[in-house]
Amino acid sequence: MNMVVSNEQASVGVLGSLASHYGMDKGAFIQTVKATVMSGANVSNEQLAAFCLVAKEHKLNPFTKEIFAFPSRGGIVPVVSVDGWMKLINSHPQFDGMEFKDVLNEQGGLLAVTCRIFRKDRSHPVEVTEYMSECRRNTDVWKQWPARMLRHKATIQAARYAFGFAGILEQDEAERMGDATSNQAEIVPAIAITDDRKKRCDEAAEQYRPSVDLIKAKISEWDQDDNSDHLYTVAEAWYGLPQAAQMDLYLAPSKGGVFTTHERDVIKTKLPKQSIEDAA
Repeated sequence: MNMVVSNEQASVGVLGSLASHYGMDKGAFIQTVKATVMSGANVSNEQLAAFCLVAKEHKLNPFTKEIFAFPSRGGIVPVVSVDGWMKLINSHPQFDGMEFKDVLNEQGGLLAVTCRIFRKDRSHPVEVTEYMSECRRNTDVWKQWPARMLRHKATIQAARYAFGFAGILEQDEAERMGDATSNQAEIVPAIAITDDRKKRCDEAAEQYRPSVDLIKAKISEWDQDDNSDHLYTVAEAWYGLPQAAQMDLYLAPSKGGVFTTHERDVIKTKLPKQSIEDAA
């Protein structure tokens, strides 16, 4: 018996399966999806089948816009809406809730949003922070709802780390890919934002130079003798800084930050919990 299955046969299989799931004739299903979910794009049955495979794999309904097709380089890319991401998260059997924390500057402006996702099978939550300076775009939705958009970005990234969702994008990511491909002028503000973060980091390092030097010196001493007293000194110096200064100083070394990758890891994961609680 010939066990080789052609692409055309596979297309027929998944399209027929989804058509049956929604109680539709296969031909009517294909026409409806192309006219609504595909926005009338000229796509082949193979491209349509690939899209439907993603929808079927993640149990997302294309007709309620949980997943839709985004035009890309003459083809399509499966894009999951915010509603779709929320369905993926809430329907995961290990999902055990989530929390958000807004990070504000001294003027009350939003600097970042942290999302923590809890799993029933793990003792520690997955935590992801997304920064306004890295995510914000010069689009209407970002201008009108910046806090909501940043919360969505943090939620989706945390969900990827917590549950391993792969092969799907959210709309903002798909649009950024299109912008980069077409070399639109929006790349220029992104460069300016990066430079601005470096400038703020340098200004914070200059303003809090004694604390920065002390932190770096004590981490170096801890590396040499493994004396935990050094970490308590680091914690006191770090948590004695304003939160906005911490955000600016935590810039990655690849982007011009003052702390090395090792020093940033010590600050993030090695500081005594008691010191953190005292500083809160």
